[in-house]
Amino acid sequence: MNTKEIAKKLVTFCSKGDWAGAHNSLYAKDAISIEAYETPQFEKETRGLDAIREKSNKFDGMVEKIHSIETSEPLVAGNSIAFTLAMDITMKGQGRMNAPELCVYQTKDGKIVSEQFFA
Repeated sequence: MNTKEIAKKLVTFCSKGDWAGAHNSLYAKDAISIEAYETPQFEKETRGLDAIREKSNKFDGMVEKIHSIETSEPLVAGNSIAFTLAMDITMKGQGRMNAPELCVYQTKDGKIVSEQFFA
């Protein structure tokens, strides 16, 4: 799968909030995830697909309700993908909020090897 194909599938998964689907079909086992900033709940950097899945499951457990998810069309340059993702979500004990971010990915050998988020 080339980077444009990965980008199209990734945006489709993300627009549905199907993080597990994206992880299971598009990510390399040694992928790295880098958050915009470290929080008490999440480290700045997560290494390995199993740890990324665990982080995703933890996030899902913190969400009371996803009201909407909007993604932009992906930009692809070489092995890089970028798009915006904006979630209207209610977090447990925190209320409703808008969470926009820029999502940047790197691919290698037909798989996502890194993701980085900018708030």
